[in-house]
Amino acid sequence: MRISARELLGQLLDAESFVSWDRPPVTVAAATTSQRYRDELRAARDAAGTDESVLTGEGLLRGRRVAVIACEFGFLAGSIGVAAAERIVLAVERATELGLPLVASPTSGGTRMQEGTVAFVQMVKIAGAVAAHKAAGHPYLVYLRDPTMGGVFASWGSLGHMTFAAPGAMVGFLGPRVYQALYGRDFPEGVQTAENLYRHGVIDGVLPVSVFRRIAHRALSVCSGVVLPDQGTALPARGTIESAPVPAGPGSTWRSVVISRRPDRPGVRDLLRHATQRVPLSGTGQGEADRTTLLALARFRGQPCVVFGHDRAGQQGEHMGPAALREARRGMALAQELRLPLVLVIDTAGAALSKEAEERGLAPEIARCISDLVTLDTPTVSILLGQGTGGGALALLPADRVLAATHAWLAPLPPEGASAIVHRDVDHAPELAAAQRIGAAELCSDGVVDRIVPESPDAADEPVEFARRVVTAVAHELAELRSVPVGDLRQSRHLRYRRLGVPGFAR
Repeated sequence: MRISARELLGQLLDAESFVSWDRPPVTVAAATTSQRYRDELRAARDAAGTDESVLTGEGLLRGRRVAVIACEFGFLAGSIGVAAAERIVLAVERATELGLPLVASPTSGGTRMQEGTVAFVQMVKIAGAVAAHKAAGHPYLVYLRDPTMGGVFASWGSLGHMTFAAPGAMVGFLGPRVYQALYGRDFPEGVQTAENLYRHGVIDGVLPVSVFRRIAHRALSVCSGVVLPDQGTALPARGTIESAPVPAGPGSTWRSVVISRRPDRPGVRDLLRHATQRVPLSGTGQGEADRTTLLALARFRGQPCVVFGHDRAGQQGEHMGPAALREARRGMALAQELRLPLVLVIDTAGAALSKEAEERGLAPEIARCISDLVTLDTPTVSILLGQGTGGGALALLPADRVLAATHAWLAPLPPEGASAIVHRDVDHAPELAAAQRIGAAELCSDGVVDRIVPESPDAADEPVEFARRVVTAVAHELAELRSVPVGDLRQSRHLRYRRLGVPGFAR
């Protein structure tokens, strides 16, 4: 069901809190030269009860001050001309100046055809204003309503840090009527729907306004960067979660490999069950989704962060592909733009080995992930939770702090693969696992891992207690890293990996 701009604002914001920022629309050239267009504008005002196709202002969203932009489809199909674009840009600029998060809800047929190319080009200045708002570190949330098409979807409708849509909303680039007129056939059914775009990783979810209001509240709380008490309790003393002794001796590394592969071993979803204010996101935002990974905003013991990790629940029979790595890079960009710490969970049997993965750029995406991580201007924590095989694991490793579970491991190939290369069989896998020093204890000794989070004795036998220990350990690291200047973070991160494996490196 379509709702008007005023109905949207009434459902999204706290009662009686909306304050309009709108001034009378600017006069545009087309309205001064065309009587027909002037008549259309007059009729649109009468029909919609608004003076333009967009309303802007500010209000409270569950007590949090936000700037808002809401399109009115009843005004010339929500089309954007010069006056509407100017109103949007002024609102975005004002939100940026005031330091307010911005929630935009487009519904539009696209560019206002009566104003021609000059209206079409307005999308550039809107996108530029939104980019400046995000570059200043302020959140930008988008809620697409039915329909959102054309240049609106191809500019400010697709630039959200997170993007949700109303159930059943038509969302797309080229309208079906235009497509039919241009190509003489109907556009395929079911493509330009919010639900289909969600399945394909273009948007983050499909929600009614009432649920979007709750999700937006959580997201804005995390994006604020403010540390909250964890249900009124302080973090326990660090010594209570310090590293425990790691099993040693013949076969201990291989035993850890076997334990890490237990199907009931807790994964990233178990960690998030002990987080608060969770906001799951979906896909790359560019038409790709990968079930082997998970992206979310959350708080670990009150510490706000972006979380990205390998999801063992989605890996059954599947390996991560290029889309998973592009989603990882989306998480890195979110953390950078929102000035939030990034938490990365490594738990993978390895990246996909397939024709499709090669042709879609798996190796270059691994390289870009590593490059992005080592230069990120925000605190980063990586957790080796279980298996850590190959480039898919390495892509999430280079952080300011690296933690590992007792039975986690990191290797260039699974031990069976290393055995096949060295011995031309898989029988020597246990021997290779020990020789390559892939276990948590060896990784800690070699400087790859900073700290081991204990399993007592196996995470799969104590999933709740283990997940809580990991969440608390991560929260400690985030609390310590928050006080370190960004320049120092980058410098120490560079030195950490520069001297790794080089005896006597003193620079």
